[in-house]
Amino acid sequence: ATEPEPPDYLSEGERDIFDKIKAGLSPETLEVQDISGGCGSMYAIDIASPRFHGLSVIKQHRLVNEVLGEDIKKWHGVQLRTRA
Repeated sequence: ATEPEPPDYLSEGERDIFDKIKAGLSPETLEVQDISGGCGSMYAIDIASPRFHGLSVIKQHRLVNEVLGEDIKKWHGVQLRTRA
């Protein structure tokens, strides 16, 4: 299994989130998209990680929230899809 590489088209904010999640959760697939029109206040994040295996969706989302820490508190919202 190879870890995902960030696409070239990511904004600075998207890339920052991508790198933090990649480092913290070793995902198999990862997509990060700024869905706020580029102002960085709302993101759609799609993650598949073996770290989620056996965890409820709530616990998977908590893991992501821990990895993103202070960043996530500054956003208006996040669309999060997680799976093992």
